[in-house]
Amino acid sequence: MPAPRAERVYAYGAALGFLCDLAAGDPRRGHPVAAFGRAALALERRLWRDDRLNGAVHTALCAGGAAAAAALAERAVRRSPVLGVALTAAATWSVLGGTSLAREAAAIGAALESGDLAAARARLPHLCGRDPQHLDEGGIARAVVESVAENTSDAVVGALVWGGLLGVPGLAGFRAVNTLDAMVGHRSPRYLRFGWASARLDDAAGYPGARLTAALATASGPHPASALRTWRRDARRHPSPNAGPVEAAFAGALRLRLGGTLAYAGRVEHRPLLGAEFRAPGAADIPRAVRLSRRVNALALGASLLLSAARARGGVSGRPREAR
Repeated sequence: MPAPRAERVYAYGAALGFLCDLAAGDPRRGHPVAAFGRAALALERRLWRDDRLNGAVHTALCAGGAAAAAALAERAVRRSPVLGVALTAAATWSVLGGTSLAREAAAIGAALESGDLAAARARLPHLCGRDPQHLDEGGIARAVVESVAENTSDAVVGALVWGGLLGVPGLAGFRAVNTLDAMVGHRSPRYLRFGWASARLDDAAGYPGARLTAALATASGPHPASALRTWRRDARRHPSPNAGPVEAAFAGALRLRLGGTLAYAGRVEHRPLLGAEFRAPGAADIPRAVRLSRRVNALALGASLLLSAARARGGVSGRPREAR
């Protein structure tokens, strides 16, 4: 496919898929990510051993298989711009989760605003893995703002970055890696070694998207100077190399204090504060975080299209153009 046409196919398809997510959220039935999760779980049952090698094989087969299948599909439709746009739109819609993220955050915020703490606690597991039972309103609000920040990168920006760089295989591959990390990349006794490869690969795949998310949150947030200062000062204090820049930039952009004590399935962690000089989040700050996330997502789509244009013209991950 000539470079200009490839550029247009990705641009139209990614924009259409982004709009589908914006209008409808995640597909309610037959979600490809759910199907991938079932396949990865079935393979895990066959491969699981308490060692890194089997985990690395599992990661390579799952993530590599998803990217390879997407590459074959993209190759199969390369002669038809209409089918190429449709494939790119479907892939983009399938891998993005910005609207579902915003809806879940808004539902929890509405429960908090109405004083229904029990409903907010019941809803929180739909958004993140924290134990909600002992969280008060402020604790739930902080969990939501932090989850909105981190998932802006994981559920939207990271996928768009890799889509811009590699097309449909980049979209599918990033979502596969991110899904595997959520499934096996945590530090439980079962997955400490088996999930090591998935966790490290997710760190690497998420690196560019996290930095772009932090940069866009800084540029588009209400307090750019605070965002930049907090990002530069506090990001390295976070235990995650990718969540750190994103949460620190959101903390500064919104002038909110993030971090501190949290609990996951009975395990308590004490994380350093991000933006320690700011106030703690409340229910009214959840819509502010969602609005910032939506601005970042829209800007990330533009960045993805620019990356795709450079790639199609030989500037990124492509062969140099012949001299004229």
